[in-house]
Amino acid sequence: MLSDRVETIVVDGLGLAQELRGQMAADVAGIIAQGGRAPCLAVVRVGEDPASVSYIKGKRRACNRIGMHSVEHVLPADTPENDLLDLIAKLNQDEAIDGILVQLPLPRPLRANAVAAAIDPDKDVDGVGPLNAGRLLMGDAGLFACTPLGILEILDRHEIPLEGAHAVVLGRSMIVGKPISLLLQRRNATVTMCHSRTQGLAALCRSADVLVAAVGIPHLVKGEWIKPGAAVIDVGATRVDGEPVGDVDFQAAQGIAGLITPHRRGVGPMTITMLLHNTLLAYRQRRRSHAEGRHVPETRA
Repeated sequence: MLSDRVETIVVDGLGLAQELRGQMAADVAGIIAQGGRAPCLAVVRVGEDPASVSYIKGKRRACNRIGMHSVEHVLPADTPENDLLDLIAKLNQDEAIDGILVQLPLPRPLRANAVAAAIDPDKDVDGVGPLNAGRLLMGDAGLFACTPLGILEILDRHEIPLEGAHAVVLGRSMIVGKPISLLLQRRNATVTMCHSRTQGLAALCRSADVLVAAVGIPHLVKGEWIKPGAAVIDVGATRVDGEPVGDVDFQAAQGIAGLITPHRRGVGPMTITMLLHNTLLAYRQRRRSHAEGRHVPETRA
């Protein structure tokens, strides 16, 4: 019924990202004004995947706009794994580098897990390495995956209550599903993790106060799957007929969801923003550890 419809807030992820980047630009300017050097992000790309080329261009542009340095290392697609690991080892030792990001996906037969494990955890600004994943699991501080941090920032900025809320996470990847479920648990939400083979998926989604969809199945989440007033975070980005499509039926969710992220200018801009945040955080932590002779990790999560 029309009277049952709620006002749906559509998240302006780009606007929020620009606000946060403005704050980081001021932080970087302050560092430089005090005689420090700008934080530096090293990006490694293997091969010429068009999407990877585009993503890295966006990351480089974002770094430049806040006064952060970025360096790019491009290797041919047939680069042996040992050569890639040697490059990472050099970047680990380079005191001018604060963050290291190896752009995924990697060409076969390169192993993403082995590459992630080779990155110094204190420079692992993508939060994909085993030590930072373990820190998240254990409830310790560390550098955590960028998309989940961006999701948490969106929920906080819109004052979505998490303590005691029921959160349903669709997806179990190490990049989104698993880390966001742990971050939500840290905030005292009760989390149900689901995937494409979960039985009774529609009913579980309808029970969620916060619903995070990150499975890569276009329009998996129907309007009737959404609890009225729920916060819905759509991380999906699958191309259908050349156009990006989210995991949530955005139009069907209007008037049901209390808050929803669009598949364009929703979570995406926040992911890059949290990469910048992690790089700035890694810079500060490394400077502090050098000054104190030890490493003191911190996190905003």
